[in-house]
Amino acid sequence: MAGSQGEPFAYLFERFPSFTQTFCFREVLEMRRQGVKAPIFSIRNPGGEPRQDFPAGLADATTYLPVSFEHQIETDGAFRRNARRAIGELRELWGGESEKRRIYEALWLAPEMARRGVAHVHTHFAGTAARTAFWLKRLAGVRYSFTAHANDIFCDEPRERLEMLIRDAECVITVSDYSARYLREQHPANAAKIHRVYNGIHLERFHRGEPDAVQPLIVSVGRYIEKKGFVDLIAACRRLGDRPFECRIVGQGPLEEELRAAAAGDSRIQIVGPKSEEEIAGLLARATVFALPCVNESGGGKDNLPTVIAEAMAAANPVISTPVAGIPEMVADGGTGYLVGEHDVERLAARLGELLDDPARARAMGEAGRMRCVSLFSAERTTAELRATLSKCGAFQPRRRGWLDRVLGGG
Repeated sequence: MAGSQGEPFAYLFERFPSFTQTFCFREVLEMRRQGVKAPIFSIRNPGGEPRQDFPAGLADATTYLPVSFEHQIETDGAFRRNARRAIGELRELWGGESEKRRIYEALWLAPEMARRGVAHVHTHFAGTAARTAFWLKRLAGVRYSFTAHANDIFCDEPRERLEMLIRDAECVITVSDYSARYLREQHPANAAKIHRVYNGIHLERFHRGEPDAVQPLIVSVGRYIEKKGFVDLIAACRRLGDRPFECRIVGQGPLEEELRAAAAGDSRIQIVGPKSEEEIAGLLARATVFALPCVNESGGGKDNLPTVIAEAMAAANPVISTPVAGIPEMVADGGTGYLVGEHDVERLAARLGELLDDPARARAMGEAGRMRCVSLFSAERTTAELRATLSKCGAFQPRRRGWLDRVLGGG
């Protein structure tokens, strides 16, 4: 089966487009604008997520994998035989069959890749999609790379399995100098293939408006989970005395009821639930200050380079955060905002109060943050850097003739 010679590079996502991973669709769109018309594959359809302002047709351009592979297993003898052999290898490598769906996904994807001439897939997160890509390479020779983010490398993947994912990848991208150092230290044998490329944002979507001088606005955005530090933000807001202000915390997640309870009794603090990117941009345009006091979770989870901080900087918001992971690469303490210690509620309240009381300083810090964002996090710049990095590892090289014969022929 010769296959067509289309775009040799494709994206493989666990779910796409996703409400919680807007940086992924931004990257895809910018890749396309820069001439890389990569096919998109998604293991799951993100139906049921909150409304988001995804570009029209993005989901239609995505190939979704089957919800179940029972039909292939029952009716396709070659698929069944190859799956049986591969699951035996899976048990040897990963100690069981809990990941056998990754085998099915890889075997389903192999002929799709052949038909489209795809030789390399890129995934985001060292998680489900990267594990599928690992088996796609092992079973069918499709090269892969992945972008590592935060919990996927800090705590989610067993170290030995992460080692395999990195070892077999052509290259590994990660989104901060902090995480690049971490991965190189943890995986010294593969240090040379680890590269830092910041996540990018579309700057034109975020603009500075006119903050409300009478009722200053504190904005925070993120999943309602421990590592975002929202409990500390609420506690700090309660220490701001009788100042007039409003704090809006945007998002959703398992801690929503806990956060509502913590904010109860102070009408200035609002847990507002999920918002679209357009609605978030509107809030950032009116904000006096953006606050995200991230913390290290008890289980090792933490943020790395929160995209929403870059968005707040693009909207010329001064940012108050903490020196966790890659955040000091974003926020210049005393220049574009402030960094306070984890769980230092008193210091957080003091810094919030300073900026609420001095709008001129807040505006100057925000403008400095906007300039820093333009120089570091423009999607045009970061995507060009990503393309160059992927090119060096051969991601855009066409496939070799006959490389899928053993899978497509059934063996």
